[in-house]
Amino acid sequence: MTQVTTKQNRREQILQALALMLEEDSGKRITTASLARQVGVSEAALYRHFPSKARMFEGLIEFIESTLFERIRLILDETQEALPRCQHILMLLLGFAEKNPGLCRLLNGDALTGETARLRVRMGQLFERLETQLKQVLREAELREGLRPSLPVPAAANLLLAYAEGRIGQYVRSDFRRRPTDQWDTQWAHLSRELLRGVAQTQAC
Repeated sequence: MTQVTTKQNRREQILQALALMLEEDSGKRITTASLARQVGVSEAALYRHFPSKARMFEGLIEFIESTLFERIRLILDETQEALPRCQHILMLLLGFAEKNPGLCRLLNGDALTGETARLRVRMGQLFERLETQLKQVLREAELREGLRPSLPVPAAANLLLAYAEGRIGQYVRSDFRRRPTDQWDTQWAHLSRELLRGVAQTQAC
């Protein structure tokens, strides 16, 4: 048990160091040699825990996936109305990005340039899952609340996600100065105002 715990702790230490380097060395390509120096171990020690740098990145992506989708499940369990659900999901994504600047470089693909293609595919799949979840929330709005998006469901879900992705991209480009949650309340009020309408109102239009 002690050996398993020690190994797990070392894996977490490596991933935390990688996330920190993504934040502090923004724009630089991270090598296993520089990561080993950051952790304070040899490159051989890194490979005892991860067979490749790609697997290290995958470890961070797995953390992003598990964190976001576990919390989204809680949001869906605790919140029944569509607009608050969309609001909380977007705020979760933006808040997570703001608290984890290094991981933002994975979210927007910046840190994956020159890395194996499967990492970019997997990150793309994460955003596809988020968009699918937003579509589901919007489709359920008519059944639960008699509301329809003012845009077709795919377009409305894509608009919401594009907004969040844009804020994350600005955060990375500004070297983490322009926070994703800045002006959130004002912008969400504008986004949500026309997002859903009553079915009768939609048919009249």
